[in-house]
Amino acid sequence: MSYERKSMAVAIFAISSMFTMHAQTNNTSIERLQALVEASAQRLSLADQVALAKWDSGTPVEDAPREASVIAGAVKSGESKDLDPASVANFFRAQIEANKIVQYGLLAKWRRAGGPPQHAPVDLVAAIRPQLDRIQLELMTGLAETKAIRSDPTCKDDIAKAVGKYLVLHKHGIDDLHAIALDRALAATCAR
Repeated sequence: MSYERKSMAVAIFAISSMFTMHAQTNNTSIERLQALVEASAQRLSLADQVALAKWDSGTPVEDAPREASVIAGAVKSGESKDLDPASVANFFRAQIEANKIVQYGLLAKWRRAGGPPQHAPVDLVAAIRPQLDRIQLELMTGLAETKAIRSDPTCKDDIAKAVGKYLVLHKHGIDDLHAIALDRALAATCAR
């Protein structure tokens, strides 16, 4: 084999090894992001109960003081995990916006149908907010554990694939409204 052919073979092998390593790293990133996706999906599943509570009480979806409080609490919690305050604020702002997408969608659906499904009264403060607070801790842990992944140039692709994997695994439990909201919830996950 000529020197040029040997050099080309070595170069092809090196390039192919780099692509294989990148694909393996990418799959690992997608796996490591699953806990964050799962926690975000759990948060969104509570949007249905929030919407019922707001239907029953007649309160608006928008609650600027509560939203500001949630974001401020997340930023403060992120400080102890050495997370960038702006990234944490953007992430939780996206979580809140996604939750509101579900609420608006459900409220409109119920108005068109003439009312919500049969349900027991929902106590937003006593029943739902403690669950949201618990999930917020899980989200903070997920942000801390994926800090390096969220700074990687492939982060946006990895997040989309991680959400896609979650949706495939839960295809019977997630409707289009919640799938769209999950994409929105995780749209501000990447640090870049």
